[in-house]
Amino acid sequence: MSRQITRRQWLGGALAAGVAFTIVPRHVLGGPKFVAPSEKVNIAVVGVGGQGRDNVRSLFREADAQIIAIADPIVEENLDAFYFKGLAGRGPVKAEIEKHYAERTPNFKCAAYEDFRVMLDKEPAIDAVLCGTPDHLHAYVSVFAMQKGKHVYCEKPLTHNLWEARRVAQVAEETGVATQLGNQGHSQDGIRQTCEWIWDGAIGPVRQVHAWVNAGRWNKTLTGRPTDTPPVPAGINWDLWLGPRAPRPYHPAYTPVTWRDFWQFGTGAQGDFGCHDLDAAFWALDLQEPLCVEALPAGNMDDEIAPHGEMCYFHFGPRGDKPPVTLTWYTGGLMPPCPAQLGEKASLPRRGILFLGDRGVLLAEGAGGPPRLLPYERTREYQKPAASIPRVKGHHRNWLDACKGGPRACSHFGYGAKLTEIVLLGVLSLRAGQRIYWDAANLKARNLPAADPLIHETYRDGWKIG
Repeated sequence: MSRQITRRQWLGGALAAGVAFTIVPRHVLGGPKFVAPSEKVNIAVVGVGGQGRDNVRSLFREADAQIIAIADPIVEENLDAFYFKGLAGRGPVKAEIEKHYAERTPNFKCAAYEDFRVMLDKEPAIDAVLCGTPDHLHAYVSVFAMQKGKHVYCEKPLTHNLWEARRVAQVAEETGVATQLGNQGHSQDGIRQTCEWIWDGAIGPVRQVHAWVNAGRWNKTLTGRPTDTPPVPAGINWDLWLGPRAPRPYHPAYTPVTWRDFWQFGTGAQGDFGCHDLDAAFWALDLQEPLCVEALPAGNMDDEIAPHGEMCYFHFGPRGDKPPVTLTWYTGGLMPPCPAQLGEKASLPRRGILFLGDRGVLLAEGAGGPPRLLPYERTREYQKPAASIPRVKGHHRNWLDACKGGPRACSHFGYGAKLTEIVLLGVLSLRAGQRIYWDAANLKARNLPAADPLIHETYRDGWKIG
């Protein structure tokens, strides 16, 4: 007797017997964190301005990623004045997503919401959330999503203040979801080579590091908070965009993109680029909390708006057999002195990192770029060590693999939060206007109790982080 049974026979028998049945979604069968290796990861993107839209396009390249929902308080914004170019916002990005997936799935629809909290309540099929909002919402979105059992990828800096960094790392550990900080250079081979060469002793013990990026303020002439109050354009839910921040009038100086200049929403050039360009030093030298930090502004700044550039000095103590390290950070066109080993006719790149060791100098391009020993002839002569750090096939790919049960992503929130803390200490010193002696255990500036409101900011009702 055949052991096979057709779907029609099974359904007929079940109905005849009065058996009720339901097709149960896979996320219910496997629990909120389950994504089978053979399945697509259903992703929701929160914040689809320029960087969020770039993340969407990166996910298009991953065959097992499927964006099923987006949320943004802005319907449409024009980015032609910025390096992103084109249109963003939930209207244009929804259309772009649907066009992409319709090539393989006719009539594909992507849900679009104003409020991401409503989206997560109404879309139970979401497995993972990518946060591409302005900095002031990173922690709230990440914690909210993780506590709902969603895997989370969050753009850098991971948080807007130091207390948030600790809390986000704690929630990631408690929930066990797959996480990834959006410092994409961390997945490149170049940053791995930098670590391996330094660990191999290519330049001996490192005592000084210089990192720089040619970025400054977007609002070139504005100082302080804008005083005029133009009407809120149609298609912007301004109160929702403000999120945890105290109400203030809308102004086009805040969005798109230029919110990075304002302390209430962004963290200036240091917060924007630090998690990219300090990453190699943090990883290669096993940097923990600095003993003290001092940031000096270049150009005018105030309580509202970041400076046009800065220099920031981080002083780290010994770590085991590693010597103390002084790390200097530059933005706004400021750069370190050109090392003699580079040669008379050569110059430093516009963005990069220099490691000065007892037996040599290593120069790497910014954001995880490939290393070179100076002078360049040393790179050709150097017997490079075998690879000891696992290579990955891309930053989003690395996160998706973790979502599907693979090893945790390389810049998971446990790592990313510590890196973010170092970056935000530079921002804290800049905003406080003086050197910070840091008590990492108690999350305090030992010499400056007045910095507490910057370490743990105030949130308006309905937006407190859980």
